[in-house]
Amino acid sequence: MKITICLTNIKPEPWVDSLRAFLPQADVSVWQPGSPVADHAVVWAPPQSFIDEQVGLKTLFNIGAGVDALLQLRLPPTLQVVRLDDAGMSVQMAEYVSHAVIRHFREFDAYERDVREGKWSYRKPNLRTDFSVGVMGLGVLGARVAKTLQAFEFPVNGWSRSAKQLPGVQCFAGAQQLNAFLSSSRVLVNLLPLTPETENVLNQATLSQLPPHAYVINVARGRHLVEEDLLALLDSGHLAGATLDVFRTEPLPAGHAFWTHPKITVTPHTSARTLRDESAAQIVNKMLALEQGQTISGVVDPRTGY
Repeated sequence: MKITICLTNIKPEPWVDSLRAFLPQADVSVWQPGSPVADHAVVWAPPQSFIDEQVGLKTLFNIGAGVDALLQLRLPPTLQVVRLDDAGMSVQMAEYVSHAVIRHFREFDAYERDVREGKWSYRKPNLRTDFSVGVMGLGVLGARVAKTLQAFEFPVNGWSRSAKQLPGVQCFAGAQQLNAFLSSSRVLVNLLPLTPETENVLNQATLSQLPPHAYVINVARGRHLVEEDLLALLDSGHLAGATLDVFRTEPLPAGHAFWTHPKITVTPHTSARTLRDESAAQIVNKMLALEQGQTISGVVDPRTGY
């Protein structure tokens, strides 16, 4: 089995070592222009030239959960794109979102400001029953986030493109139920895949459906959010604040309004990082299953984008 690795802005050598450790009988190498064609590829944001050269490649294993960048390339119809199922990312995402929700719910951000100013302050506790959390996207990551939030006794809503059922979650589905989902969610968490249908989904129209003083957490893709619309709704007072981990341009440009806006918390796309060894083990198991003619999870449907 020949495996090639093509990672943009990521050192490939640790991935080579990890894959060789799990699959010592395989020929694992870093792609260079003119490299021999491989059976499988492990990639992150590969150039079109990689796809064009690797004629006959069976599968592309993406080392992140989102595959929107891959689907923008010209891919042969026979080439399977496979995303990671989890590999340690769901627990990280649950940690991040729970922290952001609790920080807002308990007003720790306001206490932090007061402490910096030397104020010993008190705020009346909020009621959990008033803080329903809506999770957009109920895949592996979204389902784990919803389950974790329930442990803190928040009412949890979920919205997905097609109908799903999760224990303890009030589930909504499809465009016809989107407004009902939004209007019942005091905190909105976006975990949708980025597709042509979901790009710009967080806009003036949708965010205005949230209850007054709602809070927004975006941990999916920057292109889900219309930045100017978010800023306008924050400045008008309709939205209480936002925690943003993903952006249209990364790194976030110097001077961008998000850096200094008093109602926005920025983190540098760190909500759920790929854990290399866990991911390599999952990828190897899927490669072996494919070589034996078995079906695997995580195969992307190019029609839906996930």
